Amino acid sequence: MAKWFLEPGHTAAEFSVRHMMVTYVRGHFKNVHGTLSFDPDHPSAASVEVVIDASGLWTGEADRDAHLKSADFLDVEKHPDIAFKGNQVELTGASDAVLTGEMTIRGVTRTVPLRVQYLGQWQTPWWEGGIDKGPKTRAGFIGTTSINRHDFGISWNASLDNGGVVVGNTVEITIDAEAILQEP
Repeated sequence: MAKWFLEPGHTAAEFSVRHMMVTYVRGHFKNVHGTLSFDPDHPSAASVEVVIDASGLWTGEADRDAHLKSADFLDVEKHPDIAFKGNQVELTGASDAVLTGEMTIRGVTRTVPLRVQYLGQWQTPWWEGGIDKGPKTRAGFIGTTSINRHDFGISWNASLDNGGVVVGNTVEITIDAEAILQEP
């Protein structure tokens, strides 16, 4: 099985969650690392390990970022990483699968299905210090899932008039990954 690493410069995780019952807040994590065992001819044997630096959360609003990093939400001082590790693959189409694995947020681990689309692979340049040391084989993936934040101990909220809440329970997560072949 070919070994790949997730290229941090071109891999990111995002989330969106309902805010004040009227819109969505989106957040971004850029410091994402991981490894992948994957062969496009045998995708059902794939496995992945991903670690996201939770302290790098960015929503575009510094006060909100600080609150989301606090003990009310991610508690990044005690739990600096979000992790996903999966190896149960169910093929659902020519380029689509459900990868079931263990997601850990705030030290709480739950089984989560990640819907994954394989975007293909390509031979590309590889620049180091201004010199092209390529070609390297790159592959692209997009993974999506939905979680209930309460399942991970993230329960802070405030009530609004007429039964509304400040923060929704469902969090949509998207991982855009660019993997680079390290061992054929």
